[in-house]
Parts: sequence; C-alpha cells; structure tokens
Amino acid sequence: MGQTEGSLQKKLKPRHISFMAMGGVIGTGIFKGSAETIGLAGPGVIVSYVVAGLLLLVVMAAMTEMATVYPNRNMKDFIREAFGEKVSFTMGWMYCFMWLSVCVIEVIAAGSFLQYWFSDAPLWLLSLVCAAFIIIINLMSVGTFGEFEFWLAGIKIAMIIIFIVLGGCLIFGIIPSDNTPYLQNFTNSGGFFPNGWTSVLSAMLVVMFSYGGSELIGLTLNETENAERLLPKVVRNFILRIILFFTLPILVICGLIPWNQLGSESSPFVQVLSATGLSGAAHIMNFILVTAVLSAANSGIYGASRMLFSMAAAGEAPKSLAKTNRKGSPVNTLLLCAVILLAGSLLGLIAQDQLFRILMAVPGFVVILVWICIALSQLKLRKQYPVKPTFKVWGYPYVTGFVVLCLAVIATMFLLDSQNRISIGTCLAVLLILIVTSFIKFRSNQLGNRGENTRSEN
Repeated sequence: MGQTEGSLQKKLKPRHISFMAMGGVIGTGIFKGSAETIGLAGPGVIVSYVVAGLLLLVVMAAMTEMATVYPNRNMKDFIREAFGEKVSFTMGWMYCFMWLSVCVIEVIAAGSFLQYWFSDAPLWLLSLVCAAFIIIINLMSVGTFGEFEFWLAGIKIAMIIIFIVLGGCLIFGIIPSDNTPYLQNFTNSGGFFPNGWTSVLSAMLVVMFSYGGSELIGLTLNETENAERLLPKVVRNFILRIILFFTLPILVICGLIPWNQLGSESSPFVQVLSATGLSGAAHIMNFILVTAVLSAANSGIYGASRMLFSMAAAGEAPKSLAKTNRKGSPVNTLLLCAVILLAGSLLGLIAQDQLFRILMAVPGFVVILVWICIALSQLKLRKQYPVKPTFKVWGYPYVTGFVVLCLAVIATMFLLDSQNRISIGTCLAVLLILIVTSFIKFRSNQLGNRGENTRSEN
C-alpha cells in the first residue's frame, strides 16, 4: 500500500548527507570540465575554485542558520517563508529542471564511458541500463539509498586521494620519471596567470557548474534526525573537503603537465595517470568516470524527486506526487523522473552533440539563481525569526549581501557569454513560463479562496 505525503523516513546519517552532496558535486565537472577551466585560466584557475568555494560556504551557512530556526523544513520551504509561494513555485520547478537536465547528461555520459568496454552495444541501450540502475537505487528505502550513494561517492573520493598522492610524488621526484617538473610548470608558459585576471572570471562559469549540487544538503533535512543540530558540523566538514578535492587535483594536473599542453580529447586525470606508467591506467580511470557520473545522476534524481515531493506537499505540484511507498520513497515522483530519463536517453540517440551543448550550461546558471534565493532568504528572514538561531552566518548582513552581489555578477556573465546563448535562452524561456504560470496558478487560488469566503458569509 502507498502512503500519503509526510511519510519520508528519517534514515539519513551525517556521512550519508556529506557523501550524497559530494556525489552530486564531484562528477563530470571535475573529471572532464577541469581541462576546460585550466585551458581558460592556466594554473591561476585555482583562484576560481577557491573563490567559488568561499561563496558556496556562505550560501551553505545561510541554509544551516535557517535550518536551526525552522526544523523539519527544507531549502524550498525557506524560500517560500521569505518570498511567498510564487517564488517558491518558480525556483522549485527550475531546480527540478536543472537536476533532470544533469541526469540526462550523466546517464548518456555513463553510456558513452561503458562503450569503452562494450563497443558493440548501442549508446541508447547502455544509457537506458544506467538510467534503470539509478531509478532502482532511488526506489529503495532512503537508508539503503544513502548507503549506495555513500559507497559510489566513496570510490571516486578514494581515487581522487590516490591521484593527489601519486601526482605529488611525481611532481617532487619521489616517483622517478624522465623529467621531474617540481614547481616549474606553475611559472613557465606565461606564468601563473597566463591569460590575465579576466580569465579567472571566465573560468568561474565552468567552476559554478562543477560546484552545483552542494545545496542538495538542503533537501535532506526532512529525512535526517536532529538535522538542525547535525547540519552545522556537516557543512563545515563538507566545504573543507570540497575545496580540497577540487583545488589539490587541479594543482597536481597543472604541476605535472604545462597548462597549454593539456589535451582536450581525454580527461586530465587519464593523462596524469598515464604519466605514472601504471599498467591499465585507462581502465582504472574509465571505471572512476563511470562511477562518478552514476553517483552524480543518483544524487540528481534524489534532488529532483525530493523537490517535487516537497512541492506536491505544499500544493505547488500535483498532489499525486506526494505519495510514498512502504519504504518511504516518493514513488510517483521517481516514476516521473524515470520517464524523463528514458526520453532523455532516446533523445541522446537522435541529437547527442546538440543535446550536450544545450544542457551543459543549464546547471551552472540555475544553481546561481538558487544560491541567490537562499542567501536572500536568510537576509530577509533573520529579522523575523520566531526563535534564536543556534548557528549564525558571520558578518550579517554584509557578508551575505556581498555574496549575493558576486553571484549576480557571475549570473550576468553567464547571460553575456555567447557560447552559452542556446542554453541560457532555454533557461530564460523556462523561467518565463514558470513565472507566468505561478501568477496564473496562485491568482486562481486566491480567487477560489475569496469565493469560498463569500459563500460562507452568505
């Protein structure tokens, strides 16, 4: 028998939450996108990753502060509390649109990586197998799902650590090689900022896509015991790990290979592992890439399904999407996600290259909009909290306000970037449709409520 809304199980542990959010972040953005960011800014791209990490830290801290005041609510509820149902409706659906776009990208990418071993199998079939695997995991109990994601994310995190250690040993000659670079590659080939400071800003567009998914922590609050007490510690540890797992690998890549000699045909991680002389490095890296994209898709389906569940419970999506199964999983939202993944896999069969170009910039732009809304919610709600928060963002309101300004500048850069014209046009079209729909939907609700009040008075 299915259950109704409010039946999500509180079975996620702190380690599940941390690794789930890291699983959503550490994916194609770092394993494949790092080649693009290094090509844009050279070794100076480290600044882009650190600055984006600091912006993320404040956004996550704002979400944590609100979680200590409003228990058993998630990120969308905070936006609704601050700005009302129209903004909540619009951003909730935009967030679902973002994650479903990411999931389509990830399952097609996973299928393409699997073709390395199964070259005779068609891409659409391998993509469908990956999509089915992800949906089955999400249909399990949330505790089992958390364990799966813990191990999926754990594999790629462990391999990143091994990569950092091996790379560091090669840089400083601990592992002998024909040409030990030491720190020469950071200053040769044009210096640390070979393309100037503006290139650091340009790289931010890709970096924001890489960091997208961190806010998934804000959707786990309804499935975590004592979330308001555990979240501050989880966020502090998570931010430190994210910065380390992005900046250290980039430092290793830039230290081993001159930035302008980095090939775009394969992952920088593959190129570095090949330089170690390890036999089977390509197979090892391909396994990591498959694990990485499946983990990111797994987290993405979780994010989309939980956001849809939350919206259905609030009357912002069809009520049927608030139904859960005996294991506490929102079964109808997962079925909807499954249909979209199926369609996306088949669409990839027809127009794979165009699909990738259109979808890749969607997550970065939408993530910035969501982060801005979270930060603005904290700015507005701080003055009207019903109880005193047990965790506070530092330097209120100046720090949060500065972060909103920085994110707005990056969003503007997204809009002005000609390479993202199709993607951003798609995002703005969806955003406009949602804004218009929100006004129609909630205006009709208000008129309906007014009519009921009139009848009751008569």
